[in-house]
Amino acid sequence: MTDLDNQTSYWDAVATTKRFTHPLHASWTATVRRDAAILDYGCGYGRTMADLAELGFTDLTGVDSSAGMIGAARTQHPTMRFEVVDAPPALPFADASFDLAVLFAVLTCIPGDTAQRRLIDELGRTLKPGGLLYVSDLLLGDDARSRERYDRFAAAHGAYGVFETSDGAVCRHHRAEHFATLLDAFEVQDSRRIGVATMNGNAAAGIQVLVRKLAAG
Repeated sequence: MTDLDNQTSYWDAVATTKRFTHPLHASWTATVRRDAAILDYGCGYGRTMADLAELGFTDLTGVDSSAGMIGAARTQHPTMRFEVVDAPPALPFADASFDLAVLFAVLTCIPGDTAQRRLIDELGRTLKPGGLLYVSDLLLGDDARSRERYDRFAAAHGAYGVFETSDGAVCRHHRAEHFATLLDAFEVQDSRRIGVATMNGNAAAGIQVLVRKLAAG
């Protein structure tokens, strides 16, 4: 893995085969102006970007560290704006560029606490004061298969909840309180639990959190 626990070669290899299903909760974006500047970090092949466009949002930018994913996104959505992030988490945007940032099923792909914190800090930098960050990710599973994987890989990766998939990815499921700690520089607006399918089609527990950058931040 490279900087930010970024498994670029893996994502390049699976760019056309994986599918992501985290739902966009439209009521959380209902008060956001349709011309608001929106960033989708870890946009993959552009599924959430397309959902946002269907809701009427017009100023959308998707970024991903995987050139393969960005290639797939440009093929599927040729009129949308996508960019490769060359040195994550650093973004080529000025401070306070965006009104809303979405981070869907990205933290699960970044196993380390430090790397996750650096990403959240960078997203905070690019958000305008009062801007929103919408996070959707995966919680620890309580089924036997999940517990066995967490136990098996905990020593190797130094954290319970980190595990290796059968096709070579290193992923992480989180305790719910982890998000409160990770997003402690923001003001929580709302949160909800969801059921979601993983990229390999397994049923999983998810969480969505909507937070706001403080006006003085």
